[in-house]
Amino acid sequence: MSAMPALAATNDQANTAIAAAAVPAIAQTDPADPSAGDVPPNDIVVIGTRRTDRTLTNSPSPVDVISSAELTSQPATNMIDALKNIVPSFYVGQNTISDASTFVRSPSLRGLSGDQVLVMLNGKRYNRSALVQVYGGSDTGLGRGAQGPDISAIPSLAIGSLQVLREGATAQYGSDAIAGVLNYGLREDQGIELVGRAGQYYAGDGESYQIAGNVGFKRDFGFINLTGEYTDDGQTSRGVTRPSAANFANNFPALASQLPNYPLPVQIWGSSPSKAYKGVVNAALNVTDSSKIYFFGNYANREGNQSFNYRASVSSTAVDSNGVVRNQGANGAFNNTFFLTACPAGNATCPAGGFVRDTNTFRFGQLYPAGFTPRFVGKTEELYGVLGYKGTAGKFSYDVSGTLARNTMSLSMYDSANFSYGPQTQTRFEFGDLIQNEMNFNADFTYAADLGLASPLTISAGGEFRKETYEQTAGDAQSYGAGPYAVAQQLYTQTAPGVYAFSGTSAAQGVGASGYAGTSPSTAGKFSQENFGAYVGLETDITEAFTVGAAGRYEHYNTFGDAWVGKVNALYKLVDALSVRGSFGTGFHAPSPGQANVSIVTTSFNNGVAFQSGTYPTNNAVAQYYGATTLSPEKSTNYGLGFVLEPLRAMTITVDAYQINLRDRIGLTSPFIVSAADLAAQPALLPVGVGGQVQYFTNGFRTRTRGVDVVATYRARVSEAQLNFSLAYNYNKTKVTGSDARVVSVAQLIDAENLAPKHRIVFNSGLTLGDFGFTVRENYYSSWTSAQDYGQTNGVANQTFRGKFVTDLELNYTFAKHFTLAIGAQNFLDEKPDRLKATSTVQLYPLTGGTSDGQVYARNGGPFGFNGGFYYTRLRVKY
Repeated sequence: MSAMPALAATNDQANTAIAAAAVPAIAQTDPADPSAGDVPPNDIVVIGTRRTDRTLTNSPSPVDVISSAELTSQPATNMIDALKNIVPSFYVGQNTISDASTFVRSPSLRGLSGDQVLVMLNGKRYNRSALVQVYGGSDTGLGRGAQGPDISAIPSLAIGSLQVLREGATAQYGSDAIAGVLNYGLREDQGIELVGRAGQYYAGDGESYQIAGNVGFKRDFGFINLTGEYTDDGQTSRGVTRPSAANFANNFPALASQLPNYPLPVQIWGSSPSKAYKGVVNAALNVTDSSKIYFFGNYANREGNQSFNYRASVSSTAVDSNGVVRNQGANGAFNNTFFLTACPAGNATCPAGGFVRDTNTFRFGQLYPAGFTPRFVGKTEELYGVLGYKGTAGKFSYDVSGTLARNTMSLSMYDSANFSYGPQTQTRFEFGDLIQNEMNFNADFTYAADLGLASPLTISAGGEFRKETYEQTAGDAQSYGAGPYAVAQQLYTQTAPGVYAFSGTSAAQGVGASGYAGTSPSTAGKFSQENFGAYVGLETDITEAFTVGAAGRYEHYNTFGDAWVGKVNALYKLVDALSVRGSFGTGFHAPSPGQANVSIVTTSFNNGVAFQSGTYPTNNAVAQYYGATTLSPEKSTNYGLGFVLEPLRAMTITVDAYQINLRDRIGLTSPFIVSAADLAAQPALLPVGVGGQVQYFTNGFRTRTRGVDVVATYRARVSEAQLNFSLAYNYNKTKVTGSDARVVSVAQLIDAENLAPKHRIVFNSGLTLGDFGFTVRENYYSSWTSAQDYGQTNGVANQTFRGKFVTDLELNYTFAKHFTLAIGAQNFLDEKPDRLKATSTVQLYPLTGGTSDGQVYARNGGPFGFNGGFYYTRLRVKY
């Protein structure tokens, strides 16, 4: 039997067993599958072990197995949202107006960031996204500063199963596997499957379309399986317009139609429209009866178009809910007059470089009479391929492989301006590309030694070489550049023919495109990191009831040096129906070249007031001016203890408690406010400017995460009806045990502990009767906070958002054996998070019903989003 790459089990095994998996969120029941419910939940586990005979119930490590049917039945167009609906400890925000973090969202598992979770395809490391999550606030939340994989590039129809290892596994698989491992097993089956889905939100927007197809061929010489997918998601809007825009429409009705997005709000709080196409190939060619060459790859291309914040052209006032009259200021550039007549040459009273104060002027109101809202465009491209050779020779198995991967993000903007260029400004900007290249080589070996124990001793060993390169390419000149009006104009008034007198200055204008600054040639470049590692592992059953395992790993990085980690786990069967298991391990996360070298300037807003925010590399003079030092690895210690109970043949209950101590956590500092003295000391701060903010990456705090996972499944047949039930519960609490107050704010600490709900429940029930199937999913999310966005007082968030129940329903009918039609509703009762409340830091305006920038709900959408109910229909054809 061939060994799976690095995981010592075949995909064929996994897919066969997983077809009727007992998963934490029970799979949608397919009436066309006569075997549904007939296979006991003893699913082959291929993650967290290098043995080939592990199942869900005898694995010393807690593993969730999620079937292909469960993934593809989700009414979501990307893998992130599908997984959020299924795995209780998996969290990701909606991310509305959050720069490039809207296009690549950073998820969290067990309250840890996206790059502290290892993602694999067929047991091979999946590459990082090119985006480093530098956007501040709760949108990036638990993933702020992370550079993790973009799993939305993976089409769900390509997956045979997903196995989620719910414990640290750095000793087995290397850096990043602190919170756990997601291993996507690709399909190897034969046949044709086509899926089409269409839906929209109850509010009448956000139309969503998905077309996917899979075809597989399998013969004695091997197999090939191909998957393609196209998705098209429309814009949603759940905010209101700004008071400044409402005033403008009332005061200048003839110009109201020129307001951005009119008659919708001038800036959109909702999901951004996007289109994507994705593909996966998985193939193998048998060389001998016991060896094969294999190849699999993933390609994806996605484009999103995001609304930025509105720049008002005129000032006005509005009364908030407390009766206070507040200014709704125009963007500063609209208040400035640009004088275009240069001083005459050779005139001593009007020196070179000065301008004449006359009627030859320009104001940005001429370009954008009603103000403007930039549209931010992100195009991502994923290329990933693995080629390898694996096989067995008696009790010995081997697997050697190489991986090449490239993720690119191209950013641009239209309907914007570089104010420092005045009338010569562009309105469209190209910001350059962010590129992540990775190259991996792996060699994995196992040997089953018969030592007279209850099972052979599985000895595993192997090595890995990795090189990753982060690259930033330069944008067009105006996207980052300082135009002639970046310095204040010296103005002169003519007092007599040929005679001028100094009459003041204009306002200096900010540099770079409004909303986002492109990469300059001085910050563009390639930054690489190399490492090699070696590991050894031992696993066996000492007795029929006692299973043990141990692993150790050494890695060397050319950037920071060495790392040693280890892990032990065990399972003891007390009686046939009850086993206890536990684990202990250490781990690490290596800082990526992107985290160490990213450089970016964006426009942010505080109560509607714009300011520039810059992120600088730790080796940059600006960052070092504010105290930056070289990044070191994050280090973890993991503990796990649980039990597996099988009181009935059709019922399985697992309970697993865990603790993760994480030291030297990498994140972005709280902002440093730039003063005039700072700018004088560091002229490189000009793109940020006085009043702007600076941040950089740092090893800034320590955390302790404790939690419990409970998974229960039950299957029963009542007459002709098949019933499936499952309950998955996660309790997760993170405590910040130490931090540097100079670089980590109180609001950041509050969100680290409270942004994600501490309690999450997913209850599923499925009924199959003849050709009909009906599924109900009830989700519970406990309370949460968002202190970074909405403030705190004395260490307590100014608003706590209440817990909510969200209900999903689906009815399906199979006809002509091969066709299944489904109708359903996600968030059937149209539940939304609590509305924002007026606090000391949040002002609401009766004129519009929202904040000064049009927010009604928390901008990150909370744990289930604020779009509300979504209904859909889906047709599946399978031969």
